[in-house]
Amino acid sequence: MSGLIRLNSSALLVRNLLQQSVRNARLISSSQKNRDAATIDVSKKAAAKPAEPAAAAAASTNKNWVSYGFDYKSETEDRNSMHSSFFFTVTLCLVFGTFYWAYLPDPQLQDWSQREAYLELRRREAAGLEPISKDFIDPAQIVLPSDEELGDTEIVI
Repeated sequence: MSGLIRLNSSALLVRNLLQQSVRNARLISSSQKNRDAATIDVSKKAAAKPAEPAAAAAASTNKNWVSYGFDYKSETEDRNSMHSSFFFTVTLCLVFGTFYWAYLPDPQLQDWSQREAYLELRRREAAGLEPISKDFIDPAQIVLPSDEELGDTEIVI
């Protein structure tokens, strides 16, 4: 029963909202009125001013042209030069150059040496050895000079 009452009250709310929106609506007429249309006497205007030549009409369209600095006489040459130079610098140099630089092989083999060091550490840990042996080179293979050969030479350890 309470559901029916709520449904009825929400229907009343929707009906009231619709009635208020219809009451506040403003209807606009889009029909053309004779008094709203402007008229020009073409015959007087055409007789007063002679037709412009094509060169003068083209010059009047370029009167607000500001050069990009590539060509000061021709707007089309100026724009073509600007677009081509920006295409080559931005697209080819910056985009493809960055892509090439990012995927270059490592010339000093730093990545390779680091990978090899990690692999060697893992191998030594698995074998139960120290990460770096104090006897990196076998002491039997090292030939040291005798004390007589060294003489007064200072030895810094």
